Amino acid sequence: MQSQFLSHRIVSIYFGGGTPTLFADGVMDILEKVRDSGIKIAPHCEITIEANPDKLDRARLTALRGAGMNRISIGVQSLDDSSLQTLERLHSAKKAKDAIFEAHAAGFENISIDLMIDIPHQTLESLQGSLAAIQTLPIQHCSLYNLTIEPHTSFFLRRKAVQEAMPNEGNSLRLLQTAVSGLQELSFTRYEISAFAKKGFESVHNTGYWIGRPFLGFGPSAFSYWEGRRFKNVAHLQRYARALRNQESTIEFEETLPYPANVNERLAIQLRLMHGVADGELQLPDETIAQLHRLQSEGYLMRDHDRWKLTDQGTLFYDTVAENLISDEPPCQPQDFSIHYKSCRS
Repeated sequence: MQSQFLSHRIVSIYFGGGTPTLFADGVMDILEKVRDSGIKIAPHCEITIEANPDKLDRARLTALRGAGMNRISIGVQSLDDSSLQTLERLHSAKKAKDAIFEAHAAGFENISIDLMIDIPHQTLESLQGSLAAIQTLPIQHCSLYNLTIEPHTSFFLRRKAVQEAMPNEGNSLRLLQTAVSGLQELSFTRYEISAFAKKGFESVHNTGYWIGRPFLGFGPSAFSYWEGRRFKNVAHLQRYARALRNQESTIEFEETLPYPANVNERLAIQLRLMHGVADGELQLPDETIAQLHRLQSEGYLMRDHDRWKLTDQGTLFYDTVAENLISDEPPCQPQDFSIHYKSCRS
């Protein structure tokens, strides 16, 4: 770490991308180097590691917890075996539940899972089965995603058949509503469009993205945002490693948005949070304020005392809101920042 960071404080560290638990020794070594760097680490710094259920065992989990990891995000996706088979996951529902209990037994008191909707052939009953299983598990956070078909995947190669098997618009809405209401009944509060947490367990790291906290990303394809500048590392693993060996820049893209584009994008991103954006929090131009009032009149936004918030309609059609406001990242608060280590895909 360079001396320019010594006046800052790390509030979150996130090891993600691929399956970083496969390289547990390397992860722990990185964490030790961060501690030895001289950079201030917040007393309650959130340190998260991503994991797949089929790659977890008690010894590995105990070692990670002992090294200082205090949060784990497990890629469960579903607790219904038929849905897991459709997603071509390597774990079963039982293995996912066993992994969660093992993580808890190893000392992780902050466990997050991913839950997916819009899976081909998914039914309300299968989703309700996953929600019922969650009630029995020691988890504190849930990220809710809908299935998206990405290039270079088996789903993409047979995308026509996959899309035909996915829930239609009406069923998709019912799945979303069932997931949201089901999680809320289990004492998970929806604090961001796709994130639910029990009280006090909101993700510090992910919230930083929504509020514009600066962060540094390490690893192939990792993004960073620092002092108003956004930049991205090369995605190709060998090119990234070669640049490091040759002490060359690993950055393949960067931009700095001017005012008001920067605050407009910050506004759009921060509106993902259920508590919205307070008046005066951002120095918005008159044109953007007029746009907010227009979106309010169309039912996408509402006023709650001195805050702008998404309505239920705005939450469903967030992309519409963002497209009307979009620009870029905000002026930062320089005291706190985060680190995200992105491993190569396993």
